[in-house]
Formats: sequence, structure tokens, C-alpha cells
Amino acid sequence: SGPAVGAGVSAAVATVLGVAEAQLGKPYQWGGVGPGAYDCSGLVMVAFAAAGVDLPHSAAAQYEVSAGRPAPLNALRPGDLIFFGSSAPTIEHVGIYVGGGEMIDAPDTGAFVRIEPIGWSDLLVATRPLA
Repeated sequence: SGPAVGAGVSAAVATVLGVAEAQLGKPYQWGGVGPGAYDCSGLVMVAFAAAGVDLPHSAAAQYEVSAGRPAPLNALRPGDLIFFGSSAPTIEHVGIYVGGGEMIDAPDTGAFVRIEPIGWSDLLVATRPLA
């Protein structure tokens, strides 16, 4: 079972989580921005656009434009963006934090949009675009 979308969060965060959750089970496609398939940053871009936040279609660029609103990894909130890579210039994946140590993301080729733990070895940094 997934998170209780919208429980105790702002309307904007509830919108982001609701749009992202509605894509669960859709296939990963590099460059995908829906409605049939997504890549990681395409999923984030579409979900945040629904809440009125314009983000570019690249995980590294999404970090660059939201880096001024950092989120501590030990105090994440639903709607935070979770970035993965070896350093900021090499960020290669992004997910949307949903709570309980989990994110919604479009992982990679052959996978589907899903909710999964954030504890990847290359977990790097998080931001709070809706701060």
C-alpha cells in the first residue's frame, strides 16, 4: 500500500503527489513526459507543473533550479525532491518523496513508475521546491 496522498500536506504538495501517484504502473521511457510513459525527470516535471511549479526536463537541471531550497535528508517531507548521483554536476536520477522513506519515481528502462525506498547507495541530496 502506498502513502496516504494529501494527508497533512499543503494543497500544492497534495497535487504533486496525486498526479505522480496517478502514473503508477506506467512504463519508463527515456525522454518520456506522459501521458503513456515517463522518465524520472519527466514525471517530476509533469507532477510539479500541475501545482504551478515549472521545472526543466533533466534531473541535474531540476536540482540546479531548486538547490536554493534544500531539504535535510534526515527531515524529509512529502513533496521533496530526492536526487541521486556522485556529485551535484553528475546527478542522474530524481524521485518525489512520499513519506516513510519512500519515493515515487520512474526508475529505468524496463521498469514502471513505482513507489520504492529512497535508500540507494548514490542518494545525494534533497530539495523542497514547494517550501
